[in-house]
Amino acid sequence: MKKQYDILVIGSGIGGLVSALVLAKEGLKVCVLEKNNQYGGNLQTFSRDKLIFDTGVHYLGGLSEGQNLHQYFKYLGIIQDLNLEKMDEIGFDKITFENDEIEYPHSQGYDNFVNQLSEIFPEERENLISYVDEIQNVCNQFPRYNLVGDGKYDEDILYINAKDFIESITSNKKLQTVLSGSNFLYAGSAKTPLYVHALTVNSYIQSAYKCTNGGSQISKLLIKQLRNYGAEVYKHSEVSEMIFDEEQILKSVKTKNGKKYFAEKFISNIEIKTTLDLVGKEHFKKSFTKRIDELEPISSCFSVYIVLKAKTFKHFNFNYYHYKNEENIWNQSDYSEENWPESYMLSATASKQNPEFAESLTILTYMNYDEVKQWENTFNTVAEEQERGKTYEAFKTEKAEKLISEIEKKFPELRYQIKAVHTSSPLSYRDYIGGYKGNMYGYTKDSSNPMKTIFSPKTKVSNLFLTGQSVNMHGILGCTIGAFNTCSEILGKELIDERLTQVLNQADEK
Repeated sequence: MKKQYDILVIGSGIGGLVSALVLAKEGLKVCVLEKNNQYGGNLQTFSRDKLIFDTGVHYLGGLSEGQNLHQYFKYLGIIQDLNLEKMDEIGFDKITFENDEIEYPHSQGYDNFVNQLSEIFPEERENLISYVDEIQNVCNQFPRYNLVGDGKYDEDILYINAKDFIESITSNKKLQTVLSGSNFLYAGSAKTPLYVHALTVNSYIQSAYKCTNGGSQISKLLIKQLRNYGAEVYKHSEVSEMIFDEEQILKSVKTKNGKKYFAEKFISNIEIKTTLDLVGKEHFKKSFTKRIDELEPISSCFSVYIVLKAKTFKHFNFNYYHYKNEENIWNQSDYSEENWPESYMLSATASKQNPEFAESLTILTYMNYDEVKQWENTFNTVAEEQERGKTYEAFKTEKAEKLISEIEKKFPELRYQIKAVHTSSPLSYRDYIGGYKGNMYGYTKDSSNPMKTIFSPKTKVSNLFLTGQSVNMHGILGCTIGAFNTCSEILGKELIDERLTQVLNQADEK
């Protein structure tokens, strides 16, 4: 029997799952296909030594009542079931530097953010107020950031450079680096537009939470909701072919295991370069395919996951962003082998039995794909296991040692507190998340040419739509907003506005 759907979604990252759920809630017959063993893209978790580790989602912003992600998740019917822990309000992120004992906090709440940094930089209070005001102003320019807006914004805002903006706010070099200090969240470079910085950091300043038991609970809850609305969701279903009719209308897809799925409309939540290859470049304008070909992937990363011995390492409820060289804060991914790692992000997970102690640590740092290129023809996932060999394992062990040695400068006892060490490289991110060359957040955005990396969800193939981090903004919030934009193209902006206005009105009534 041939199965026919209204909507077929390829890829189960958050953009695909949210798009699918918004459409299923409107009564459409929806199917989601995922190639891997686990749904969720960057929301995936993995288990080692009976502990859960996140691959991509280490913390979330905007989840307090009335804030944007809270309201989106409320509409999707998952907010009430999320297990969340609020991070340290005095400093959810702490920016630190080699040879400087001060831990510079990024605090929750705009006033708190200004007050905490003003204690360290008393003469900078007015500049800090200007900073948080302008960050909010930039975010308010994007209609869906606040769920519903008039749909028009000043495009000039896209051309403002983040580094230039921060340097215009204050001439204090140290404060400039502190305000830029969490730019690992978007792989900040000297090209990064201000809107990327603002949309990323603003949500965390509003509120910052960790997902207890990992980010995969978000994808599990979305899938539960999808099934409640009659949608079908399948894993181990990698799409290998797009099938068109004589009139060049996309009719169906074929998976690697030979199954065919027919639909009226299709949404690709997979990497934009992969989408193009799958659909066939002949279906798009040459100018569009050239634009995609020229996209520069954002750097990937190397991760070390440390299992700690019980009751040895005191828990901290914030993230460290640490830098060896503060001069270098906007080009961290451009490192030399001798100086690697130039910086790292460090977070801890509290022990269930003894919450004052940490049970594990996660350390992330930049790693360029070229470092693992010699093993690029190997693929290793739960769905498709393949050994990469002893040289690869030795490479990862050496890199883990170097990274742990850096952490030891801050925590000298660490070596004696480690029970086990696990690692992932750009190849892990490529194979599990599907990022081109393992890129963390899509493609390099450039304030001198911002439109190059902003794509319409609508394509030249009349019934094919795009969503996900490589279409516009990355992150949980970015991809959620992107999914609503994709659904606006399918259902009409008016209907989406109406649904989200209902959520806002409920909040106002409270």
